[in-house]
Amino acid sequence: MSLRLTLIAHGATAATRDARFPRDEPLEAAANTKAAALARHIGRVDVAWMSPALCSMQTAEALGLMASIQPLLADIDHGAWAGKSLAEVEAADPTGLAQWTDDPAAAPHGGEAIEHLLQRIGVWLEQAANESGRIVAVTHPAVIRAAAVVALDAPPKSFWRIDIEPLSLSRLDSHAGRWTVRILNAEVSRSQL
Repeated sequence: MSLRLTLIAHGATAATRDARFPRDEPLEAAANTKAAALARHIGRVDVAWMSPALCSMQTAEALGLMASIQPLLADIDHGAWAGKSLAEVEAADPTGLAQWTDDPAAAPHGGEAIEHLLQRIGVWLEQAANESGRIVAVTHPAVIRAAAVVALDAPPKSFWRIDIEPLSLSRLDSHAGRWTVRILNAEVSRSQL
């Protein structure tokens, strides 16, 4: 079976702009408008999925996708850090922040460790590999980073070396259950799905 999986990062939210660990929040007005403008660049879609987060649902709607909620596409759980800025966390818990970025198994915020996110996305990719055709999933930058790490069979610490922008696309192809990273962090308007 051959599968083309396009992962679209949700549009910007207030947390994105303020460098805060996100909560479940809506898109900024400008992001909703930008997502709607990108809809014409989405080609054939056989199946569409989205994270259960409001920003992903609004992005999928603006893109004109009839997407189903896929719980495994949820953002990483930031625990006690949700809603706080990176600067606030660094000031209040510099040891915890350093531990979280240095040790993929650490979860000093009481949320989800990077290793757990990678395992969760690995399960989802295994399930997705049983599909064929063109699938689009609207989700979070952390989920897309995790999908790239899993697809490349890269070390968990490489998660921190991937940057995913709002409303960018990444594409993974699967043939016979083997993943290939085709596009990472591209502007949707300049890429073909």
